[in-house]
Amino acid sequence: MGVVVDVNRQYTLDLEAAPERVPQIRRIVAAHLRYWKLECLIQPVSLGVCELLTNVFRHTEGDKRCTLELRWTGRRLTAAVLDHDPRLPVLGGGEPLAARGRGLAMVASLSDSWGTHATADGKAVWFTLRAEAPDAQTLVRVSPLRALPEAQRPPAAVTRRPLVPLAAFARG
Repeated sequence: MGVVVDVNRQYTLDLEAAPERVPQIRRIVAAHLRYWKLECLIQPVSLGVCELLTNVFRHTEGDKRCTLELRWTGRRLTAAVLDHDPRLPVLGGGEPLAARGRGLAMVASLSDSWGTHATADGKAVWFTLRAEAPDAQTLVRVSPLRALPEAQRPPAAVTRRPLVPLAAFARG
């Protein structure tokens, strides 16, 4: 006997990526997740979304407008940030950004899967998290599936560093 949960929910927000908007976006994300009864996902989704928005602010050239999308299927939440910069996040040698720094390495460590792909007018960077309903009342955050093979995972020291306030990134 399975538990019925609300499925196929979607939220989209067009915004301009800026450090001063991060607290507001965190509150908006948390409110939508509470409304969808996904309280167990608020912290990891908020952290991941803020990292993606910070990357738009820091790494896109020109237009900082972007779109945040949240999708809940009943078992998996996908968060995506779409921007207008066509450059996919890679290092000079083609190595994924998750191999350095905190941004996408942190997204990879807190999610079940993540990725990036080109769009008609830029790119999308996304991540997913699973949640399961053990009963009709509560959803439970499921441990990440480890989207990256062991060789591509960030070193443990990268994921254990203390979090730097997002405002620090604005000072460049």
